[in-house]
Amino acid sequence: MPDFSYTARTKSGTVQTGTITAQSRQGAIDGLKQKELHPIIVKSNEKKGASKDIKLPGLGGVKPKDLVVFTRQFSTMISAGVPILRALTTLKEQTESPALKVALDQINNDVQGGTQLSDAIGKHPKIFSETYVNMVRAGEAGGILDTILNRLALQVEKDSAIKGKLKGAMIYPSVITIVAIGAVVFLMTGVIPKLTGILVESGVELPLQTKIIMGISDFLTTKWPIIVGVLAVAITAFIRFVRTPGGKYKFHAFLLRLPIFGKIIMKVNVARFARTFSSLLGAGVSVLESLETTAGALTNVVIRQVLLDAVKEIKNGKPVSVALGESGRLPGIVIQMASVGEETGQMDVVLTKVAEFYEDEVDTVIASLSSIIEPILITTLGAVVGVIVASVLGPISSIQGSIN
Repeated sequence: MPDFSYTARTKSGTVQTGTITAQSRQGAIDGLKQKELHPIIVKSNEKKGASKDIKLPGLGGVKPKDLVVFTRQFSTMISAGVPILRALTTLKEQTESPALKVALDQINNDVQGGTQLSDAIGKHPKIFSETYVNMVRAGEAGGILDTILNRLALQVEKDSAIKGKLKGAMIYPSVITIVAIGAVVFLMTGVIPKLTGILVESGVELPLQTKIIMGISDFLTTKWPIIVGVLAVAITAFIRFVRTPGGKYKFHAFLLRLPIFGKIIMKVNVARFARTFSSLLGAGVSVLESLETTAGALTNVVIRQVLLDAVKEIKNGKPVSVALGESGRLPGIVIQMASVGEETGQMDVVLTKVAEFYEDEVDTVIASLSSIIEPILITTLGAVVGVIVASVLGPISSIQGSIN
């Protein structure tokens, strides 16, 4: 049976980590609950490609678009009074996603067997996140499943939109970077070596920059196995370092300090925090459980740790806004808005406004990202190529002048 790493809260309120062996992720969660531990994060330790779980058909599971359509339609049917089993059957027949079709068939069978809907969808963590499951569970308990599903559809839609815009914004700079590296490597390994012989045989005194370029070219063409080996070792060491808890935390903290990209990462995580936290609170989930679940939904472990630390402070009697602000990591406007939400008793409404504000901020920054990065990359590429060409063509022009 596979091992699962977990972060869980004990009865006394302390947060502990460890590993547990179980047949599935849901089995690991059930095992932690039997030990009177409240699961916060549960992840499989199996390497990618080594999982023995049943693979759902389709490429990469369920697309966000299919999940949004399913959630909205499910909400509409529940609101219209359609029984859950009939709704699941109907949605299974009309969904275009093969993976979701198989999952819904299994969920339908589980619900028919007496399993709660939230527990049934919780058996498919690759499709339904922990946040999704917890909100459905809260909707079942409060009798507002249709409202919760509407909130979930909006949240999945927003998350998908932000991810799509980030990927789209990074495609062009990535292509330019790859082309730039390819052009420099081609010049240094394909062009410069052919001209080096002419320069050496001429006997002309070469400038320092030309000697440096020739030395780099010679190193790249004769020592490339060493370069490849060093890069392979460096990449492997970096991956192993990032996979450790301490290394991952340091790397994510470094990402937050990067110019431009650090701000984007912060805004994306704050937007997700605000929307997820507000959705859970609006669904009737407790503040502590909402914060813990939200922490598991964040991609940056530094911001995630801020929320987990805030949980400890809230248990000691501190207000939510004060606990969130103690780390100094979150923007001041988030803390101020959280304080207003506490005072007015409308924390979920206020945080929804915060989420909308930061989602608009992300859109603005991403829209200007290409216009900022493009000239920088093109200028850098032009400068590098210009230096290489000038370093070689200068002495060649001198040789030609001497001959004339």
